[in-house]
Amino acid sequence: MSITRRNFLLFMGGGTSALALSSLGGCIKNPSPVPVEKAKLAFKPIKGPIPLETAGFKPEQQKEQYSTYEVVDDLVLPEGYQYQIIAAWGDKVSDSRFGYNNDFLSFVPTGENEGYLSVNFEYISAIPWMQTYEQVIGKSLPFEEVKAALKNNSSGKNEINAFALPDHDPIKVKIRQISQEALLDQGLGVISIRKTADGKWERSNSQNDRRISGISGLNDGRYLKATGPAVAVFRRQQGQGYIDKLGDRIIGSFGNCAGGTTPWGTVLSAEENFQSQVPEPVYADGTSLVPGKRPFALDDEELYGQGNVFGLAGNKYGWIVEVDPANPNDYGTKHTWLGRYRHEAVGVRVEAGKPLAFYSGCDRRGGHVYKFVSSDKVQDPKNKANSQLLTEGMLYAAKFNPDGTGRWIPLKTDTPIDPDLPSHVAGNLIQLPKSPQAITSKDSDKQTLFKLPESVESFYFPMTKDEEIGQYKQKFQKLGDLYAGNAQEKQGAILIDAHYAANAVGATCTGRPEDTEIAPNGDLYISFTSGSPDREGGPDIRIFKGPKAETPYEYGWVMRLTEDGNDPAALTFRWQMLATGGEPAAGGMGFANPDNLLLDKNGNVWMVTDISTGKLNKAVKNRTDDDGKPAAISGLFGNNTIWFIPTKGEDAGKAFLFGTGPMECEVTGPCFTSDEQTMFLAIQHPGEANGTRKNQALETREFLIATTTGEEFVQTRQVPIGSNWPGKTTDAPPKPAVVAVVKTESI
Repeated sequence: MSITRRNFLLFMGGGTSALALSSLGGCIKNPSPVPVEKAKLAFKPIKGPIPLETAGFKPEQQKEQYSTYEVVDDLVLPEGYQYQIIAAWGDKVSDSRFGYNNDFLSFVPTGENEGYLSVNFEYISAIPWMQTYEQVIGKSLPFEEVKAALKNNSSGKNEINAFALPDHDPIKVKIRQISQEALLDQGLGVISIRKTADGKWERSNSQNDRRISGISGLNDGRYLKATGPAVAVFRRQQGQGYIDKLGDRIIGSFGNCAGGTTPWGTVLSAEENFQSQVPEPVYADGTSLVPGKRPFALDDEELYGQGNVFGLAGNKYGWIVEVDPANPNDYGTKHTWLGRYRHEAVGVRVEAGKPLAFYSGCDRRGGHVYKFVSSDKVQDPKNKANSQLLTEGMLYAAKFNPDGTGRWIPLKTDTPIDPDLPSHVAGNLIQLPKSPQAITSKDSDKQTLFKLPESVESFYFPMTKDEEIGQYKQKFQKLGDLYAGNAQEKQGAILIDAHYAANAVGATCTGRPEDTEIAPNGDLYISFTSGSPDREGGPDIRIFKGPKAETPYEYGWVMRLTEDGNDPAALTFRWQMLATGGEPAAGGMGFANPDNLLLDKNGNVWMVTDISTGKLNKAVKNRTDDDGKPAAISGLFGNNTIWFIPTKGEDAGKAFLFGTGPMECEVTGPCFTSDEQTMFLAIQHPGEANGTRKNQALETREFLIATTTGEEFVQTRQVPIGSNWPGKTTDAPPKPAVVAVVKTESI
C-alpha cells in the first residue's frame, strides 16, 4: 500500500510547524523532540537518475533534464557538504587491521569531540577482495592453486570439504590460509577518533582499539562468551549432530551487518548471513550439522564456506554480540535469548521502571520480526549492569493481521503449533521443522571431501499446499514437540532454530526486514527491503503490497509498529505502512529497497537504500516482459542512495535525495555525533561486480524512464564499470571505507 503525504504527517505525529535543519541531523537512539523554528531545507537535493517531485523540475521540464545522466564513481553530496576518509580496509588497528565491507557504525562519546567508533565488517566480496588483496594488504594468497585443485570435481561445483582432509594436506593448508585471512577481515572493530581544532576527524589510536574477527579465539585465546538457554546446548558432550568440544566458548563473529547502541554505552552487533560460512540447519536437539555440510568453495566469483576448514559449529553463529568499546578486554558476548537467525539490526527500548524490549528482523525472504522482553525491569538506563537484562526473558515473533493489528507469539515449548497457510505467502512456500524422530544424524560421512547430499529439506518440511498445514497441526500440537532434550536444552534448541520455530507457531513471513529503530515516543520503525520471494520463502501478500496492491512487490516499505498501551512488554500492537518504494508515477516515493533508518532530534527520517549489486544501473529497455507482465526496473534507480524525509512543515512526507554512493557499493551504517554536526557513513563493497575500474572504463546504457506524471521517454546513461573509490585515481583499487560527512563551512 502507498501512503499519502497527509497520512504521513498524521502518522509521524507532525503538525503544521515548519522544518528546521541547522545541522545534519542525528542518530541518537532515543532522541528528545526539540522545538524548531521556521527555516528552509538546509541542503539543496542532488539530482538523481530519475525524475522526483522533490527535484525541482516541472513535469514538462523532466524529459529534457533527464534525457541523459552520468553516474559518478564517488560519494556525491549536496553543495556545501564534503567527506573525509576515517579508515579503510587494510589500515592498522592495534595488532590487526581494519576489516572488509564495513557496515553498521556506532559512535560512543568519551568527551567533547572524541569517542569510540565501533564498526561491523560484514562479509567478503569475492571479486574485488581477491583481485586487490595483494595490492592492499601487501602479501599474496594461493587463490589460483586452490581454484585449480577444486576445478571439475565430482560435485560439478568448485567446493571441497577441507575439514575432512588430513591437517598436513597441502590443499588444506592453502585453504586454511585463505579462510583465515577472509575471516580476519570480518567481525567488528573499535577505533578511537577525535575532531581536531581545524574541524578534521582523525584516529587517536587508544589502547582500547581492537578487532574482534571471525577467528578470534582460534589461536589467541580471545574467545567470545555466551549467555542464555543455548549455552546448555553448546555444553553438550554428545547429541544428534556435530559438537565442537569448546563448550560455551565461541570462536569469532562474522556476517556482522547492522546493530545498535545501548544507553549504557555498549554496542550490539548483528550476525546476519552466517549461512554462507557454516551450516544453518540444526538437529532437533540444537546441535549442528557437520562442517562438511557447508564445504569450502572458491572460483573467480565466489568464496564461501570459510568456517569449514576450522570445524566451526554452525549453531554458534547468527546471534547478537554485545561489546563494551571502553573495555579493552571485552571480545564480545552472544546473548542467546535474543535468538539465532539472520539478524539485520537492533532496536533497544530502554525506559526506567519497565522491562527492556529488544527488536530485530531476520533479513531473509520470508523472515520474521522479533522482540525480546527482559524478565526484570530497567532501573537506571545508563547503568552498565543492564547488560544482565539480556540474559533472561522471552523471545517473541510478530504476527501481523491484515486489519492493522498484531500480536507477539512467544517462542517457548508450550506455544501451540499454528503455521500460516502457503496460499497467503508470495511463492507459496513455508518451511517447518521436522520432529526429533523424523531426522537422524548422518554425520558419520566426515570423510566425504566434496559437497554432501543433504539439504535443508532433510531437516525441514517445504510446505506448499494449505492442506499440508492441517496435517502438520494434527501431528504436532506444541512447539516443544519439535525439539529434543530437557527443558533448558529444548528452549535453547528453539532459540537456535528461531526462524523455523517461528514458522511453526505462525509468525508472519515478511519482506526482508532490515532496520528496526525506536522513535522518541516508543514507536518502532521497520524497513522492509523487498517483497519478492525466492526458494526460501516470501512475504505475506495480504500485508506487503505495492501502491496498486501489486504482489509480489520488489521495492520495499517502511512500517510503524505501536505497542498497545505504549508498553514495551505488550503482547499486542498496531501497525501501519509509512512509505512505499518505487517510482513516483507508480505511487512510490522515488527510492528502492530501503535499509538503515535514523531519526534526528527533530524527528525527521534519514534512510539509505540496499539495491542488490547485480541490479544497479541494469539497462531497462522495456517495462513489460515477453508475457506482458511488469518487467524488473530496479536498474532505473541508479546507485544506492541516502535520503532525507521531513516529518514537519510543508515538506513533511516528501523524500529528498541527499547523496549517492560510488559504483557497485552499498551506503550503510549512517551515524551522527551527539551535536549532529558530523555524519559517519560506511561505504561497503565498491566495485563488487567488476572490481577495479580499468582505464576509466565506461558503458552507455538506455533506460525507459517515466516522468512524475507517467509519461515515458528514453534516457541515455553513462555507467562506469568497476570502481576506483576511495583513491579515485586511474586503476586505484576499490576499498570499503568509513567517512565523516560535514558541512563545508564548518571546516
